[in-house]
Amino acid sequence: MIELNSVSKWYGPFQVLTGCTTEVNKGEVVVVCGPSGSGKSTLIKTVNGLERFQQGEIVVGGQSVGDKRTDLSKLRARVGMVFQHFELFPHLSITANLTLAQIKVLGRDRDTATAKGLALLDRVGLRAHADKYPGQLSGGQQQRVAIARALSMDPIAMLFDEPTSALDPEMINEVLDVMIELAQEGMTMMCVTHEMGFAKKVAHRVLFMDQGLIVEDTHKDAFFDNPQSERAKEFLKRVLPH
Repeated sequence: MIELNSVSKWYGPFQVLTGCTTEVNKGEVVVVCGPSGSGKSTLIKTVNGLERFQQGEIVVGGQSVGDKRTDLSKLRARVGMVFQHFELFPHLSITANLTLAQIKVLGRDRDTATAKGLALLDRVGLRAHADKYPGQLSGGQQQRVAIARALSMDPIAMLFDEPTSALDPEMINEVLDVMIELAQEGMTMMCVTHEMGFAKKVAHRVLFMDQGLIVEDTHKDAFFDNPQSERAKEFLKRVLPH
């Protein structure tokens, strides 16, 4: 579903990704972890073209992300993205947030888009808040709306960029529960997260990054039970509960 081949990226003279190669198969959940500044968020944003890369190739659902002929707007409609800070439109109601892209990008009529949006709000437990505005919801509720909005586009895969890092501890589980349900239903997912409990529960593989490199790309059990690099061992000591 997602292929990265020798992907490298620079910000001016600074190289942030170095020869990153991996793949995510249909229905697979891959967690990307590593210390701050290791390139995790940059890597996941290259997958749907939010970040340009200078070398290598990325193919999503058979489409080359770096090909100038690829319509990135259409590609992004097929690859859901959930950000750290929700990115909801504050001046639109929750329902309008869920229907806008369906109407503008997918060409759905308003009634169909609204029915789809309300069904997804129900799925994430927020149907009663359909007429509210983002500022009237908690952070956890806003993030669940953001997930519902991404799902409203019928994506072939979902990308999550630290979806719980801006939330209060009490709100984290309500977002992770939705993500776990998606994973169990077979959604192809690539998640940048520090939530190692989530990784242990639903990930098939773990990518561990450091200084722009994919240092380890392995089955989750192998990563947690027997990390191969000293950097990964040090990272796990710091993030896993004693």
